[in-house]
Amino acid sequence: MNRLLRLFCVASMMALLAVPAWAQKKEVEGPPIPNDPVLSVLPKKTFTNLRIRRPVTITHAGDGTNRLFFAEQQGVILVVPNDPQVEETEVFLDIEDSVRFNPKQNEEGLLGLAFHPNFKENGEFFVYYTIEKGLVSRVSRFKTKDGVGDPESEEVLLTIEQPFWNHNGGSIEFGPDGYLYIGLGDGGKANDPFGNGQNLSTWLGSILRIDVDKKENGHNYGIPADNPFVDTEGAKPEIYAYGLRNVWRLTFDRETGACWAGDVGQNLWEEIDIITNGGNYGWNVREGLHPFSEEFAKSGEKFIDPIFEYHHNVGKSITTGYVYRGKKVPELVGKFLYADYVTGAIWALEYDYDTKKVGQNYRIEEPSNPPVVCFGETEDGEVLMCAIFGDYGSIYEFVSADE
Repeated sequence: MNRLLRLFCVASMMALLAVPAWAQKKEVEGPPIPNDPVLSVLPKKTFTNLRIRRPVTITHAGDGTNRLFFAEQQGVILVVPNDPQVEETEVFLDIEDSVRFNPKQNEEGLLGLAFHPNFKENGEFFVYYTIEKGLVSRVSRFKTKDGVGDPESEEVLLTIEQPFWNHNGGSIEFGPDGYLYIGLGDGGKANDPFGNGQNLSTWLGSILRIDVDKKENGHNYGIPADNPFVDTEGAKPEIYAYGLRNVWRLTFDRETGACWAGDVGQNLWEEIDIITNGGNYGWNVREGLHPFSEEFAKSGEKFIDPIFEYHHNVGKSITTGYVYRGKKVPELVGKFLYADYVTGAIWALEYDYDTKKVGQNYRIEEPSNPPVVCFGETEDGEVLMCAIFGDYGSIYEFVSADE
């Protein structure tokens, strides 16, 4: 009997060692794990006929065609009709030869895709990617030719030097004001060693806002007049908000226009922020609501609190979703969808814009605990979710549990 018990223990340990370190859900000391109520909603696999490599962005063109675009981290953008039975993808843009991606350093690659609000008329779309040589990120404008993206049309808007390979951010979205918002990480390594999060003289650790319909001062973009630091000496005028570690991702509520961002934590806390003009969100003086370091603290600096945070005994890498404004799942309407990449937990958070108070945080149960890497929104407001298993992504839709 003792021999059988020993064999069982050895087999169990070998199985554990075969699981990647980040997936070993070790207990982390901290506050009690919340007993969030379960919402009567389920993730359901969809677009199951497709094989898409590491899709890190799902979006639409807003042009009335109801198409879906999947940005593969390796550097290819695929397009399909919004039909779950579709069997083939079409290549919309292929810049894989220009993109730096290493699966062992998986925070680089093609990380962001956004279509111009007037894409139907001007054929312009924008891509955030890390270039093939060196630690450099780009935000570029492309145009279509014969209905697909033209690689030769690239016009570089921003060139961003990165001190390390990680914390590239990469989320780009057009806001309701028509400006392009760009989420950048602090540049990487632990603890933000250069203090980029609190430094207005660097783009890193910030959300930028630019006007892609103007070209001013030798740049392929303009600066909105109400950007908060246009008159601040030494500050980058593109900065809209700062004090962020690694936003993954930023999205806009299509009903209220509010900008939501999940900021990935380091030691203990993941946070959800609503981004406001000129806001300082605290990193690396704070992590979430909690003191982190005094090295780059400034006397009298005021921080904007996250609206919600969760401890690393619950999850360790937040993935931002959308405030649901679709029609298929009434239980989700007005709730903010988000997930944790490491634990595979999925939630829907209530928030009252008038009182600025968080309501109930609901769990959405999925037994496979998928490593959720992104959410996407269809042209009609339905929300999709993507998890990456190995080299390929699985796409999910949300359905009422009683369907």
